[in-house]
Amino acid sequence: MDNSFSKKDKELCTENSRKIYEKAKESIPGGVNSPVRAFQSVDKEYPIFIKSGNGSKLYDEDGNEYVDMIGSWGPMILGHNYPKVLEVVKKELENGTSFGLPTKKEVELAELVKSCFPSIEKLRLTTSGTEAAMASVRVARAFTGKNKIIKFEGCYHGHSDSLLVKAGSGLLTFEHQDSNGITEGVVKDTITLPFGDFDKLKETLENDNDIACVIIEPIPANMGLIETEKEYLEKVREITKEKMWC
Repeated sequence: MDNSFSKKDKELCTENSRKIYEKAKESIPGGVNSPVRAFQSVDKEYPIFIKSGNGSKLYDEDGNEYVDMIGSWGPMILGHNYPKVLEVVKKELENGTSFGLPTKKEVELAELVKSCFPSIEKLRLTTSGTEAAMASVRVARAFTGKNKIIKFEGCYHGHSDSLLVKAGSGLLTFEHQDSNGITEGVVKDTITLPFGDFDKLKETLENDNDIACVIIEPIPANMGLIETEKEYLEKVREITKEKMWC
């Protein structure tokens, strides 16, 4: 295996990835199923196509080895092919793959999440973070009868229109009403504030009575690794409870 990161003077061969990318463009817009996977933000002509993973390593279609610093954007925290995970997954597959109806396992998972995060009173499971954020915003608007949301620069909450406003690097980011496919109303109802500026948040909540919710990424991942002060998050929660009755 070619460990590319330890051989800076050697050109990495990714010819198979290039060929697959050219073929992918014939069936998939842009050749990828998510803009961030296109590698354009890191000045690459085409993405690396991964064939397999094991432990902390990924292997592409040309046999190159990489240290996985992505973790499938979150869920692979135990690494690839973790034995205990494989064992349970194989066992559950014998019961079926998808039912479209409630299962006992969903209840058990919800209880486990609640036990890990005491602040969560109830939860609903979704397929993606995008859906979870969209549903949360919709519930907040329905409950409050208000329209606007507050988010923070560099925080990512999925790829729905309103939550992509100034969402950070590596993404299709909308900042103006004339961005393709984004209406003036979407931009108008999304207030984007500087991350970490509590005074600005307080001022906005005190002067705008049409705020349905405040959404925040406690540890932003799209603008470098920002170490958030615990006091700041606590103050954000307190003022939302005070000003928004939730």
